[in-house]
Amino acid sequence: MRFGAFLAPFHDPRENPTLALERDLDVIVAMDRLGFDEVWVGEHHSTGWEYIASPEIFLAVAAERTRHIRLGTGAVSLTYHHPLMVADRIVLLDHLTRGRINFGVGPGGHLSDAAMLGIPAAEIRDRMEQNLEAILHLLTSTEPLTASGPGWEMHDAVLQLRPYQRPHPPLAIPSLESPFGMALAGRVGAAPLSLFFGVSDLPAQWAITEDAAARAGRTASRDDWRIVVPVHLAETREQAVEEIRSGAGEWMFEYVQALTGRPAPVPGPKHMAVEQMIEAGSWVVGTPDDLIEFIRGLEDRTGGFGTFLAWGHEWAGPEATLRSLDLFARFVMPQFQGSLEGLQASGDVARAKAAGLHQQRVAGVEAARQRNAGDQRGT
Repeated sequence: MRFGAFLAPFHDPRENPTLALERDLDVIVAMDRLGFDEVWVGEHHSTGWEYIASPEIFLAVAAERTRHIRLGTGAVSLTYHHPLMVADRIVLLDHLTRGRINFGVGPGGHLSDAAMLGIPAAEIRDRMEQNLEAILHLLTSTEPLTASGPGWEMHDAVLQLRPYQRPHPPLAIPSLESPFGMALAGRVGAAPLSLFFGVSDLPAQWAITEDAAARAGRTASRDDWRIVVPVHLAETREQAVEEIRSGAGEWMFEYVQALTGRPAPVPGPKHMAVEQMIEAGSWVVGTPDDLIEFIRGLEDRTGGFGTFLAWGHEWAGPEATLRSLDLFARFVMPQFQGSLEGLQASGDVARAKAAGLHQQRVAGVEAARQRNAGDQRGT
């Protein structure tokens, strides 16, 4: 199994945004050092809580500060952009990072973004799908493309710089509420990213992807499926809950409900949101053992998936957030990566032989003493 994080990212609008962006970069640098496989960064233009307007620019900076971790746009809101410009930017980033880019696309995370641009909410998914078709042609073919869509035209368009990764950076499509993302992922061969809130029927979501892939003559691979779950870890459950109690409650009721218009999935009050979401099975807030148990249960419920992504947030302070990632990498990831098997096998062999080897050790020491005593008598 692979591991990573899906970052909106969310920030308290009362805090210094410049410093918040710097903390986001610090988190990605820490994840790179800790051996996480990938991180995804979103695109948003309103609400005051999520203000990375261009994941491509942000990830270009992150790429210069990291060495190994794959960097994903999670997601570029295709509805808002000219397809040629998106394709060109992603290919450039693909080259600059020497192939560390994943290309996540979506219709747009906030209807308030679309409203500012005068795009009707009912049109965002159709526009996104139309733009994606044009982008995939540009990424995979040098056949000049003449096409048009709402607000854009192309005449004999060709990407002069071809993708560094072939045929193009790995494509992914997040899915939260509607079946649209899961179905489109299956149809175009993209990796689906299921954002999990507990009430999500994950097996049904995967069935949508499989069915859409089959109808398109493809075979969907569970290894490509990513599941995104809010996670915060500490040495004890009580500590983990208290570290995020205030921030998570504010996020649930002041952001999700008040700003995006989605009803909070729990009744509240704010200071009880964490316990209520844990009880609902929607968030993992506790110890590494709690997360290990949750992931194993998720494997059983879903039939298997390839990557587990922590839904990034800033509900706790910077130190607690980094400590949570450290606990995740040290104690959770190895349980699913096979990296402990050799250590455990070696320990089992040594344990089975310990008593016999100790007897040999005692006999060897006694023999050395007798030999030393004999040498002394000889002198």
